[in-house]
Amino acid sequence: MSESRSNVSENKAGGSMKHFPIISSIQKMVLYETKARYFIVGSNNTETKFRVLKIDRTERRHLHIVEDKGVYDKNEIRDLLAMIEVGNQTKLLPKTTTSNTSGLSIACCAFGIVGFVRFLEGYYIILITKRRRVAVIGRHTVYKVEDTSMLYIPNDTVRQTDPDESRYVKIFQTVDLSSNFYFSYSYDLTHSLQYNCTPPRAVTSRQEEPAKLGASLFVWGEVEEASSTDKTQHTPEQKFTEDKGESSNTVFGVKNIPTQKYVWNSYLLHNYEDQVHSDWVLHIIHGFVGQFMINVFGRHLYLTLIARRSNRFAGTRFLKRGTNCSGDVANDVETEQILHDLSVHSLKNGHFTSYVQFRGSVPAFWSQDMTKMVPKPPITLDLVDPYSNAAGKHFNNLLRRFGSPIIVLNLVKKKEKKRHESILQQELVSTITYLNQFLPSAHALHYIGFDMARLSKSKHVDVVSRLGEIAEYCMQKTGFFHNRQPLYCNELSPYRSAGVNSCLELNEACLKQTGMVRTNCVDCLDRTNTAQFVLGKCALGHQLFAMGVIASPKLLFDTDAVRMLEWLYEEKGNTLALQYGGSQLVRRIQTYRKASPWIKSQSRDIVQTLSRYYSNTFSDADKQNAINLFLGVYRPAEGGVSLWDYSAEWYLHHPEAFDYSDCNRRSYSQWWDVSFLKSLPLPYEEEFKATGDRQPMVIKCQEEDRRVNSYFEYYQPFQLTIYDELWSLTLARESIPSSAVKDSYSPFVRRGLKESSSSSKIAAASSSTAASSEGSTSSDDEDETTSDEDQDWLNLTVNKDGEDSHYFSFKEQFVSMKARYGVEVIEPPKVDIALYKRYVAIGENASAASSGIRVQSTPDLRSAQRKVTKLIRKSVFSLDSLYHVTPPTVNRVSKDIYKTYVTRSVNGAPPPSHSMLVSYEKYVWGAAGRH
Repeated sequence: MSESRSNVSENKAGGSMKHFPIISSIQKMVLYETKARYFIVGSNNTETKFRVLKIDRTERRHLHIVEDKGVYDKNEIRDLLAMIEVGNQTKLLPKTTTSNTSGLSIACCAFGIVGFVRFLEGYYIILITKRRRVAVIGRHTVYKVEDTSMLYIPNDTVRQTDPDESRYVKIFQTVDLSSNFYFSYSYDLTHSLQYNCTPPRAVTSRQEEPAKLGASLFVWGEVEEASSTDKTQHTPEQKFTEDKGESSNTVFGVKNIPTQKYVWNSYLLHNYEDQVHSDWVLHIIHGFVGQFMINVFGRHLYLTLIARRSNRFAGTRFLKRGTNCSGDVANDVETEQILHDLSVHSLKNGHFTSYVQFRGSVPAFWSQDMTKMVPKPPITLDLVDPYSNAAGKHFNNLLRRFGSPIIVLNLVKKKEKKRHESILQQELVSTITYLNQFLPSAHALHYIGFDMARLSKSKHVDVVSRLGEIAEYCMQKTGFFHNRQPLYCNELSPYRSAGVNSCLELNEACLKQTGMVRTNCVDCLDRTNTAQFVLGKCALGHQLFAMGVIASPKLLFDTDAVRMLEWLYEEKGNTLALQYGGSQLVRRIQTYRKASPWIKSQSRDIVQTLSRYYSNTFSDADKQNAINLFLGVYRPAEGGVSLWDYSAEWYLHHPEAFDYSDCNRRSYSQWWDVSFLKSLPLPYEEEFKATGDRQPMVIKCQEEDRRVNSYFEYYQPFQLTIYDELWSLTLARESIPSSAVKDSYSPFVRRGLKESSSSSKIAAASSSTAASSEGSTSSDDEDETTSDEDQDWLNLTVNKDGEDSHYFSFKEQFVSMKARYGVEVIEPPKVDIALYKRYVAIGENASAASSGIRVQSTPDLRSAQRKVTKLIRKSVFSLDSLYHVTPPTVNRVSKDIYKTYVTRSVNGAPPPSHSMLVSYEKYVWGAAGRH
C-alpha cells in the first residue's frame, strides 16, 4: 500500500466510534387541506412522532412553505388538527346556501413527497401514494414507486389560468413515475455499498470535542441546535450522556449527501429541500432494482442488482449520443451487484460483497441523422475536440468516483466495408492515447477493444468464453468490495481475490474495489448488457469464493445461481432498453450464447427491431421533451419560447453554445485533478468523504435510538406480522429446487433442460419480488416454458410405481396443515356428497333437456335425477335455456305499431288526420285571442 493511502487510512473516521445511517422519521403522510393552506402531517412507522408542514395556498406564483419545528405525539397532533379545523370553519350561512362549512378535510394519504413543480401558473405537489418493497440491503428496505398523485396548490380564488398550462402538465406526466423509480428511507441508493460502509473522514475530531456540539444534532462544519420543542426525542438521561460523551453506547448517525446526477427528482426539490428537515426529503433514483435468494443447503444469500441511471444528458436513443461539454455522456448507467449472507442482516456485523461497473456512450461529440429513413443512420462527428476536453472531464469524474484503473471495454466494430461504427472506435482510441500522455503510468486508462458483433457471426468462436477471459483479467485489476478480511483458507488457495486492503470503522480490515470497467458499444444496450452479465458472472464467482461458499471462483453456465443472475441482467437490460431505446433488448444473452433456437431467436429479434425503429422515429421527440421538462433542462417562462416550438433541443443540453466565453476550458495537459493522487488507486470521493462541499448531516446519539437502530426498522416488532408476507420467506420460496433435481441440490451444479427452472419460470416466480416495469418483462417468456417442465414443477411429490425418489416434497419441507393451523382437509361425509349430487342433477334437468345436448349419464346421476323435482319454467320465453332461446310471440297491435314506425322512416310522416287539424286550429285561435 502506498504511503499516501496509509496516511488517508490513519486520518479516517475509524477510531473507536461507530457510525450508522440515519433512518427517516417520516414514512407516512396525510395531506389535509383548508381554503388557505395545505397541512402535511408526517409520522414514523409506529405513529408515535409527528411533524407538520404548512403550505400557503394563497400564493399565485411562489412556493411558501413553513415547517413546524415541534415534534408531537398522537394526542398532541390530534388536538392540533382539531384546533385547525375549528379555526378554519366558516360562519353559519343562511339556509338557502349549500356551502360546506367544514374547515379541514383529508386530501390524500402518501408515503413521501417527490417534490414541487411549476409551469406557467402556480406550484404542484407530487406525492407517492403507493409503494412496493423490491429489495432489502442489510436491514434497509428499498421501495419501488407504484403510484403518485399530483395536486395543484393555489386555491381557485387566486388561480390565474394560462392556455398552455394543461399542455405542460400532460407532457410532464408522460414521465411515468410508477415505472422504475426507487427510494429508501435509510439507505443511500445514489452511492455504492463500499461508499456507504466507509465512515466519514472527520468524525473522530468531532467526537473529541463534544462540548462544541451543543445538542445532539449538527450539520458537518455547522453546529445546528436541536429544537427545544422536540418533546419525544430523548429522555433526560439520554441527553445527559450524549452531551457529556460518557456513554459507551454513543454512536454517530450519518446521512450522506447524495450524488445529484443519480437523483431524478433533484429539480423538483430545489425550492424545497433547503427549507425543511431532512426527514421530509426523499431522493429517488431511476433505473432497475432486482433481488433473488440463493439457497446453498440452507445457507441463504441475497443477490441484488441495482442500476442507477444518470439524469445528466439524459434522453432517448438517437437524440442523445456521445457527450456534452461538461463530460456527461448519454445512457450513463452505474450497475452494482451485491451479495449478502442472510445469517446476519446488519451492515456492521453482516457479510457483504459488492461489485460496480459502468456503461455509457462514447465520450465524443457525435450523432446520427434521423431524417433519413434507413435502418442504421450514418454516424457523424459534430465537433472536433483535438485536446479531448470533454472526454478528459468525463474520465476525471470517473477517477474521482471509482479510483484507478479505469478499464475501457469497447465493443464497437473495428473493420467494416463501409465505415460506420469504426468511426467511433478510432475516435475513442485516439482520445485515450492522448489522455494517457499526461496521466501517471500507474493510473493510466486501460483500453480493451473487442469486436463482439463480428465474432458473434462466426460459428467457430465462442463470444461468451472470450468475454469471460476479459472479465477475469478485469477482475484481477479492479477487485471488488468485501467488508471483511480475506479468509485464511483463501490465502492458501491458488485463487487470489484482487483489490486493495483498507479498513473501515473500528479499524476493521476490508478489501476495496479500485477502479471499474467502463463498457460501451454504439447504443450501450444489447452487446453492452451481455458483456456486463459476463463481468457480473465472473464477479459473482469471486464473491462466493471470498465468502467461503465455493472452493473455486469458477461458475458454470446453466446452474441455478447463474440463471438467477442471468435473469436479473436480462430484466435490467430490457428495462434500460425500454427507457433509452424504446423497445426491449434486440439480442439477448441467450442469443450471444447461441443457446436458443435460431428461428425463434431471429423472429424475436425482428419484432424488437421493428418496435425500436417505430419508437425512435415517431415517439422519441415527445419522450425527450417530457424528460427535459421533468429534469428542469427546460423551464417554462412567460413570454419565452414554448417547449414544443424548439426546432432542436440540442441547445438545451449545450448552453455554452450561446456564449463560448463562458466555456471554462481546462489545461490541455492537466485534465485530471492533482488532488486525486492523495487517494489513488482508492476513490477520492470515498477517502475524503465529508470534506469540502460534501458535508453530511450527523447526529450523536445512543445506539438504541430509533433514528439509527435498523433493528426496529427491519423487524417492526410493533406491527402484526403476517408470516406468509415476510420478504425473506417470499424469496425463500423461489429458491426451492425443481422436482427434476435428482443428483445434487447445490445451486452451483449444471442442470439439464428438465433439471432446472427455465428463465421463464424464474421470471414468473419473481414477478412479485424482483423489480420490473410494466412491459419490461420479455414478451416471449411464457412461450419458452414447455408442458413437461410445467408438469415437473407442479408434481413435486409424485413417485412412479413406488420407486426410490430423490425428489423434493412438500411433506419434507413443510409441516402439515393440522400441525400448523389445527385444521385438516378430510374426505367429506356421504350425506354431503349425496346433497351435492342432487344439486348437480337439478342443474342438469334445468338445462340439458331443452338444449338438446346429450350429457354422459352415470348410474349415480340417473339415481339422483329420479329423486329430484323437475323445474317448471315461468317465463315469456317458452323454451329458454343456457344454450338456446326462442323469442316470444308478438301480437298484431305491436306488429302494426312497428310497421307504421318503419314506414315513416322510409316515406316520411303521413298527412295529419281531420281531428289533429281541428285541434291545431283551436290552439292557434286561442293563442291569438290572448294577445
